[in-house]
Amino acid sequence: MRRIIVGISGASGSVYGYMALQALRSVGGIETHLVLTSAARRTIELETDMAAEDFEGLADVAHRDDDLAAAISSGSFLTDGMLVIPCSMKSAGAIAYSMNSNLLVRAADVCLKEKRRLVLVVRETPLHLGHLRTLTLLAEIGAVIMPPLPAMYANPQSIDEIVAHTVGKALDQFGIANELFKRWRSP
Repeated sequence: MRRIIVGISGASGSVYGYMALQALRSVGGIETHLVLTSAARRTIELETDMAAEDFEGLADVAHRDDDLAAAISSGSFLTDGMLVIPCSMKSAGAIAYSMNSNLLVRAADVCLKEKRRLVLVVRETPLHLGHLRTLTLLAEIGAVIMPPLPAMYANPQSIDEIVAHTVGKALDQFGIANELFKRWRSP
C-alpha cells in the first residue's frame, strides 16, 4: 500500500485539501496521513460550511499538528511523500529553513531530507522578492512548487472544476492515475 501525507495550512483554499483527500480516498490503495495546522482549522471554519472533523474523516490517520512524535515526523516511517494543499507562505518559509515548530513543517522537512516527493500548492499573490527567493530555495532543495493555476483550455464551468484541475495535477506529481480534469488533446 502507498502512503501519502496531506498537509493543510492556513492559506485560503482549504477546499483544495478537502478535494485532494476525497480523490485519494476514491483511488484506493493509498493510506493517507493528514495534518491540519491550527490556522487551517480556522480557515476551514471561515471559508466553508465544514469542520476540521469533516477533513479528518476522509483520512486514514489524522495527526495533531503539535505532535512532533507522530510517525510522520520520522524518516524511518516510509511514505511516498507529502502534498501541502494549500500551502501558506508562512509554512513554505518554515519548510525552506527547517523551522520544525509544528508537525506539518517537520513532515515536509523529513520528505526533503529523505528525497521523497514534496508538492507545495502555494496560495499567495502577488509574490514579493522574499516569497520568490523562498520558493526558489524550496525548488533547489527538492520541492515541487505548484501554485493553483486553472487551465482555461478546459473551459471550467464551476469552482469545483477549477479546484479539480489543481488537485488532479497534484496527484499526477505522485504518479496517481486520475480523471479529475480535462487533459489537453490536440485540436
